[in-house]
Amino acid sequence: MRMTGAQAIIKSLERNNVKVIFGYPGGAVLPLYDSLMDSSIKHVLVRQEQAAVHEASGYARITGEVGVCMATSGPGATNLVTGIATAYMDSIPIVAITGQVPVEMIGRDVFQEVDITGATEPFCKHNYLVKDARELPRIIAEAFYIASTGRPGPVLVDVPKDVAMEEIDYNYPDRVELRGYKPTYAGHPLQIKRVAKAIEKCSRPVICAGGGVITSNAADEIAQLSQRIKAPVATTLMGIGAFPGDHPLSLGMLGQHGSYAANRAVAMADLLIVIGARLGDRATGSTDTFAANAVIVHIDIDPAEIGKNVNTNIPIVGDVKCTLTELLKYNLKRQDSDWLQDIKAWKDKYHHKGLFCRSLKPGYILTRLSDKVDKDKTVLVTDVGQHQIWAGNYYTVKKPRTFLTSGGLGTMGYGLPAAIGAKLADRNNEVILVTGDGSLQMSLQELALLKQEDLVVKILLFNNNALGMVRELQQQHYNCRYCQVHLTGNPDFCKLAEAYGLPALRVDREDEVDEAIDTLINSKTSVLVEVKTDVNEKTSPCRV
Repeated sequence: MRMTGAQAIIKSLERNNVKVIFGYPGGAVLPLYDSLMDSSIKHVLVRQEQAAVHEASGYARITGEVGVCMATSGPGATNLVTGIATAYMDSIPIVAITGQVPVEMIGRDVFQEVDITGATEPFCKHNYLVKDARELPRIIAEAFYIASTGRPGPVLVDVPKDVAMEEIDYNYPDRVELRGYKPTYAGHPLQIKRVAKAIEKCSRPVICAGGGVITSNAADEIAQLSQRIKAPVATTLMGIGAFPGDHPLSLGMLGQHGSYAANRAVAMADLLIVIGARLGDRATGSTDTFAANAVIVHIDIDPAEIGKNVNTNIPIVGDVKCTLTELLKYNLKRQDSDWLQDIKAWKDKYHHKGLFCRSLKPGYILTRLSDKVDKDKTVLVTDVGQHQIWAGNYYTVKKPRTFLTSGGLGTMGYGLPAAIGAKLADRNNEVILVTGDGSLQMSLQELALLKQEDLVVKILLFNNNALGMVRELQQQHYNCRYCQVHLTGNPDFCKLAEAYGLPALRVDREDEVDEAIDTLINSKTSVLVEVKTDVNEKTSPCRV
């Protein structure tokens, strides 16, 4: 079948069951947009290219499928960079397609030329600069395979304009085989046996669940393991939702912004089973003292992560679900102790103490929101900042793929576009965005998509007229020398929302909180609820 390179790309996307593309057109990518008009694929016109990647990310995290975004050459492509890096750090499967100047002009600094494959090489699983249109079907097939297998991540395909216009005989490959790329799914049986023996010998086990648990759809296996060996479960920020937050064995979030119970349990553990987590600095603090008394088991599909940050006694390279399935075949028992009584005491003593008074405190507001929403059909999305940490600590997540945030890169402006992508992934979900005044202003132009795509996204905005997290760091480490953290030129966010066609309300008093939350939850349209927040509120762990 004869077709252009652009038509071959769109047809190949259809072969991969792509239903939605997030993008922004430009001259170098117009052949693809022209071909898209004859396709069943829905295109969502974003307002800035970075948002296209975040929207594709939100879509991917809800569906478990590969998210797709598209931009033109030059500034369109470079605007994708932060979103691609965000997806890379959080292991989100993305295929990004960029236009490029004609092949013969590459390297001559012509209008809107940039080396986007060189720019993104450090934080892509792989990328392609296509110079022969006949290779496009194979390259698209490989891009989806690489993005979605092993440890997921972004793949970029850069397509020169003349390649997109060239005619070829279309031939999509039946299968993909890449020499040197063979992800390991089955954990080594001898290593799994070593874990079973370590469980028999331990008396104070802790499980640390990361985002890999959610990616692998292994939440049931984590729950079974926890209950079988009577081990409490702490999650990383990206692992929130891997284990029910209201379960008696849940410790909450681990790390410098996490719960006392989670950090205390890891410090006292004699066996720490790390599953699908990077063990980044926010989760571990000082690696010299992290889980110093424990035998550490680390299960991850990416061998580069095992032992990278924390020394590991029993490493297992493999898919989380496959590995845990094999581990659960053992008759797992451990030594009896007062471990769970200790855990309960720590949780009772420190968790949310003194929080449940009526106030404008973010912890109280997020707790009330958590109490009122239907957890079975609500997705909470956060931006990055203090509100992200408050949400992680005070909003109880019960299911995987219902808590979306930017973990590894910590990208402000992620929240609104990710919420839009999440809503487009499943319109039956209630999607609530928790954001701050700093973060919202990094992507507020995407509010236009709520009207454009007829989407219902509820926005809870904590407004302290400051870059709260940076200000808190300046307070802690720079003797309250506040430099460039107060947003004195903030707009009236309610009027701004109304300009985009959204109803809005502002909460200034304690007695308005419950009514405002009810309005947020029950609204049949997108709505913004702004909460005036004390600039001195901190992200202290749950010891208040």
